[in-house]
Formats: sequence, C-alpha cells, structure tokens
Amino acid sequence: MVFVFLMAGAMWVLGALLGAPYRLRWLMIGLLWAGVVLVHVALPEGAPLRLATGGSAAPWLLFGGFAMLAALYGQGVKRLRGRATKSEVPEQTGSFSETELERYARHIVLHDVGGPGQKALKNARVLVVGAGGLGAPALIYLGAAGVGTIGVIDDDVVDLSNLQRQVIHRDEDIGIPKVHSAAAAVVAQNPHVVVRPYQRRLTEEIAVELFADYDIILDGSDNFETRYLVNRAAVEAGKPLISGALAQWEGQISVFDPAHGAPCYQCIFPQAHEPGLAPSCAEAGVMGPLPGVIGAMMAGEAIKLITGAGVPLRGAMLIYDSLYAEARRIKLKPAPDCPVCADAQRGADAA
Repeated sequence: MVFVFLMAGAMWVLGALLGAPYRLRWLMIGLLWAGVVLVHVALPEGAPLRLATGGSAAPWLLFGGFAMLAALYGQGVKRLRGRATKSEVPEQTGSFSETELERYARHIVLHDVGGPGQKALKNARVLVVGAGGLGAPALIYLGAAGVGTIGVIDDDVVDLSNLQRQVIHRDEDIGIPKVHSAAAAVVAQNPHVVVRPYQRRLTEEIAVELFADYDIILDGSDNFETRYLVNRAAVEAGKPLISGALAQWEGQISVFDPAHGAPCYQCIFPQAHEPGLAPSCAEAGVMGPLPGVIGAMMAGEAIKLITGAGVPLRGAMLIYDSLYAEARRIKLKPAPDCPVCADAQRGADAA
C-alpha cells in the first residue's frame, strides 16, 4: 500500500511541476485508485501484485468511499460559501458622486429618464463603429450623457479634410489615430466614463466576439462592405444596431433589431449599389453640420434604448433633407427570406 501512496504523491508533484490543474491531478490519482481496485478484482488471491497493494480490495473501496464523501462535502461547503458571498455583495447600483448628480441633473429631472434611467446609462456598454463624421458627434454625446463604457473601432488617422465635419478632432490631432483622438476628447468632456479605443479595421474574425461585449452597436461607417459586416455580426450577436448614413445634404437613421421584430440592414438593402451610384463623401461632398445632426440622433436612439424612453426607430427610417429642411419617416418591414436575419425573425415571432 505504501508503494501506491508513493506513486500517488509522485503523480501529484509531477502534475504540479508541469502546471496541471487540480482537477487533472485528482483525475490521475482517481485512475490510479481504479487501477488498484481492478487489480484486486481481476487477479486471483495471493497474486504478487495484489499482495504488493494490500492483498484485498476492501481497504481501497473504503478509502475511495471516504474520499468521495469528503469531495462531496467540500463541494457543498464551497457552494454554500458562494451563495453567502453573493448575497453579501450588493448589486451594481450605478451610484453617483455629488459631481455626477450635478452633471446629469438635466437628465435626472426628465420624467422618462430619471435616476433609474441615468443608472442604466452608467451601466451601459455601447460600441461605435467609425470615429468619423457620424461617430464623432455620437461619441461625444454618448460620453456627455454618461454612458459608462464606450468602445470605438477605426483604423484611420485624422486628416485635415476631416475637420470640416468631424468635430471631435482638432487641428493638432492631424496624423493621430482617430480612436485615440476621439477617446481623449470624450474623457476630457466627461472623466466619469470609460472609453475603449480599438485601432484596427473591423473584420469577420473579430466582429461577433467584439460585439458580444457591448449592449448596443452604432454604425457610423462610410462603405457598404463594412455596413453589411456590422449588420451580420450584430444579428449573430443578438445586438440592436443603430445605423446612420449620409449623402451630400441628406442623412438617414434607423434601428435594425431583428430580435425585437424589426428588419436588419440587409432586409432593406439586399445588395450594395453599383459603383458610382452611391459616391462617398470624398467624391460627392457633404454639408458640414449634417453628420452632427444624424450622429446626435444616433446617440439619442441609443439613450432611448438604454433607458426605455419613448419609441425607438425600430421598423422605421427617418430621412432628413437638410437642403430643404424636411424630414420624413417611412415604415420598414423585415424580408421573410433575408439570408442574414430570417432565423432571428422566427425567434422573435415565437417569443
């Protein structure tokens, strides 16, 4: 029996030296115990191996039984401690300092926001795709509103031509990655929020995993390839997508949320426009304050989703023509055969 215990000790020490987890080390010892019991069951009485391991299976079975009882007792104590600890730790209440209460006073007195809504904003996590024309105002207003965690992903740097409309960046930021310029501006405006800059291009490999870490996605990208990618990832992650777009004097905004019965982006735009039919801002131009209008509205939709205030633009699109100061709202319906969100639509219908 001493030999078996020495083997068990050697296995434990070897496992520790190799960095094996506790469960694996206990499993190895359990297999050794099972092997010893099997020896006593399979070999005839008086066999040398049986004699070397105690001569009988009875003490090993008793030992195994006591070990199992001890393990079950330990697990029970661990669960009880876990429950007690969980009950002793207060839930995250989003409590505010006196400075924050004064900062957010105009929100807190709003009937549809109030203290609970402001706490929800403090605990919310919003990701903004793009720190350009639409992302700039959205980021600064999300930060000012007190959204606790704001992510921003963009691989571009600040260019002189951006400053006509991307008001979050300054002349001295030219050449700096947009995500870092934007993050500095948001924190300078409100040091009580956390901004996570991702200086990289959004790709299929990272999109779903990144989106899963946030509650709401805002898409301020300027090309169809990224918009379709953002839409696919948002649907897969089950996150509402607030999408904005610009063209010269006109902007549009909608909340794409198939999990709540609304269409996704591809339901409305099944395929990208032919090259040249939808020129970029660099090619066709854009009126400077227009991104501010649409980007601020995107932040407003996010605040509504987080606080539960009002009626978000789910299943609807708002189109704003700044040249003629006109706005119109159109209804949107999901496409039943949409290759992206058909399953999510069925889930929403079942719910």
